[in-house]
Amino acid sequence: MFRFPVPELPASAHELRQRVRHFLAEELEAGRWSPTTNSWMQYDAAFSKRCGDAGLVGLTLPRAYGGHERSAVDRHVVLEEMLAAGAPVGMHWIADRQSGPQIARHGSEGLRHRVLPRIAAGTCCFSIGMSEPGAGSDLAAVRTRAEAVEGGWRLNGGKLWTSHAHRADFAIVLARTSSAGDDRHAGLTQFVVDMRAEGVATRPMIDLTGSADFNEVLFDDVFVPDGDVLGQPGDGWRLVVSELAWERSGPERFLSSHAVVEELLREARRWSSADSSAPEAATLRTLGAQVAQVMVLRQMSGALAAQIAAGRMPEVEAALVKDLGATYERSVADTARRLSAGRGAALQALIGPLLLAAPSFSLRGGTREILRGIVAKRLEVA
Repeated sequence: MFRFPVPELPASAHELRQRVRHFLAEELEAGRWSPTTNSWMQYDAAFSKRCGDAGLVGLTLPRAYGGHERSAVDRHVVLEEMLAAGAPVGMHWIADRQSGPQIARHGSEGLRHRVLPRIAAGTCCFSIGMSEPGAGSDLAAVRTRAEAVEGGWRLNGGKLWTSHAHRADFAIVLARTSSAGDDRHAGLTQFVVDMRAEGVATRPMIDLTGSADFNEVLFDDVFVPDGDVLGQPGDGWRLVVSELAWERSGPERFLSSHAVVEELLREARRWSSADSSAPEAATLRTLGAQVAQVMVLRQMSGALAAQIAAGRMPEVEAALVKDLGATYERSVADTARRLSAGRGAALQALIGPLLLAAPSFSLRGGTREILRGIVAKRLEVA
């Protein structure tokens, strides 16, 4: 019913992994950034540009637009290494993960030439305009509308929980362009919106950590040219469903908290070296379970990367990986806090911010209820 065959990595992928590790080691040695949790939300434009210069962004994009035409499996290898290192990849993350591939598949030639080289260079930031007040993860309930005008469309409405919107160059926005009728998924269209266009406004949403990564975005008569429509008007639902497979299947769904896991394991080895505070068997079992969960999720996510590389879009399987990953990640900080009992300054410095950020893990990319509903429908059909 749900199959996650583990791909056999080609030699080129292993070589790429070593290249990424060398790049990250040089970055850390130079002291350009410090490893952190939730690093795929950490915005560092200079780091993203260095990634682009090193050929580590835009791996799956066509060479004609500045990309490298490598497989989704190769890109998955890069993502694993970046997240495991706690690198600040937030500036280019969304553009590289889903916006670039979506434009490469469904964008006009003018849009591809204008945007994709900037994504591959690591100098273009995208945000996702899907969720709305009153709609949440029920994307078919969006009320943002776009009306056809001469040469393009007029966009009105608002989006919520829009990561990096205050910094983004563009957003891919889902809007209703015609009445749904009996099919509530009909009449939706995706637009690439210039976030500096007249009529676009962002309002920060301060979270528990004190940061404003999430935003409310308002569109007031924003003009979008016809050339910035993705696919055909009215075909937005099909495009969104495919896009969500990229968004939900990646290793960021279980490696956001990996820096805590690594530091917890290092701290446990220190406990083992001191007879008076050696970890109990129950603690070792808990640590083993944490590592086992990471390895299983890694295999599942890698399997989905292989399916995407083969031209399939595993939307349901991606929802399952995202739900399992978010559940695991929400448990990491609390488990580390309980096991460490305040020991290890480096560990405690990582645990605090992760505890505050953890509630968002089961929201971003789709709520638990929506994801489980997607999986349940597959089970009903089976």
